[in-house]
Amino acid sequence: MPSLDATAPDLAPATRSGVAIAVLAVAAFAIVTTEYLIVGLLPGLARDMRISISAAGQLVTLFAFTVMLFGPPLTVLLSHIERKRLFVGILLLFAAANALAAVAPNIWVLALARFIPALALPVFWGTASETAGQLAGPRHAGRAVSQVYLGISAALLFGIPLGTLASDVMGWRATFWGLSALSLSMALLMLVFMPTLAQPQRQRIGEQVRIFRDPRFVANVALSVLVFTAMFAAYTYLADMLERIAGVPSSQVGWWLMGFGAVGLLGNWLGGRYVDRNPLRASALFTALLGVAMALCVPLAHAHGWLGVSLALWGIAYTALFPICQVRVMKAASHAQALAGTMNVSAANAGTGLGAILGGVAIQQWGLASIGYVAAGVALLALVLTPWVAGLRPLDRQA
Repeated sequence: MPSLDATAPDLAPATRSGVAIAVLAVAAFAIVTTEYLIVGLLPGLARDMRISISAAGQLVTLFAFTVMLFGPPLTVLLSHIERKRLFVGILLLFAAANALAAVAPNIWVLALARFIPALALPVFWGTASETAGQLAGPRHAGRAVSQVYLGISAALLFGIPLGTLASDVMGWRATFWGLSALSLSMALLMLVFMPTLAQPQRQRIGEQVRIFRDPRFVANVALSVLVFTAMFAAYTYLADMLERIAGVPSSQVGWWLMGFGAVGLLGNWLGGRYVDRNPLRASALFTALLGVAMALCVPLAHAHGWLGVSLALWGIAYTALFPICQVRVMKAASHAQALAGTMNVSAANAGTGLGAILGGVAIQQWGLASIGYVAAGVALLALVLTPWVAGLRPLDRQA
């Protein structure tokens, strides 16, 4: 059993693990808010720095592609570091980067302040998922991962909207100062409540990357790319759909999006409940629900009551698929769990970018009303491929 740090409170093991997982979830909230809050800050930031909104928008692209490209190699290099020390270091890095963003004199310094935490984010998600599973034990690993991923739902529901409102009142620099203080606070809580886990065994780089020779693992990563492409082909343009197709006043769109995030809390719970039983089956179930809900949104757009129902189903499936995909990919790997978790994070970011591109092309070619159907088509493709993925044998069972 992992030994505890001397500074940790004297709690029963189950309680201690629960507190540690809760701290991981709040740390995830700080990290996800840091990643996505920039979207709400772009208008004021662009005005203050006297740059175009499209130029400011490249900060989002920079973050996403940094996560996608650098996450796997950095996780390989850092996977041997004791987890408590690693998490504290990552949170201190986020605190410093957000402070740098708060004082950035120009877009180039701000870009550096966004590039630095993007390097650490996938390392956190890969190792946090693995650590939550260790703390909870194999029978409840999926549920523990979903609890950590609750930080995503909380960021969508509270962190991003409230941070955007705060920036309107106090300015975008004050918002970055707030994120810096939150990250520093979480580093201190991690020092107090996170147990010192056994030092991970250092694996040779060649041994870790051997998982890429496993067709079942690679297929699960590819399946995550498809699932996240389906998710973000429509979600990227949800606010525009609500305003232009459903006729929701622009002043109310934020409340609809907050409702979408609120119902996602239920999706997070359901995902954690079902993923431990059969990750691929859970993935197929919620991908099917996602596809149906996205396809129904446009036909139901003018009946706001039914539109709310379809958005609720969409929000449940959307949020459930975050932990489900993470657990599914990690369970498909025979070893190098941290690298496996980070690969799913890279797959999610690849799907996010591809989905935004696909949705944009669909809007140009067939109009905004088409993106629900296009996204549902990608979800259907993921469903069709799921039985094939399930039929692949792991590398260690092949002759």
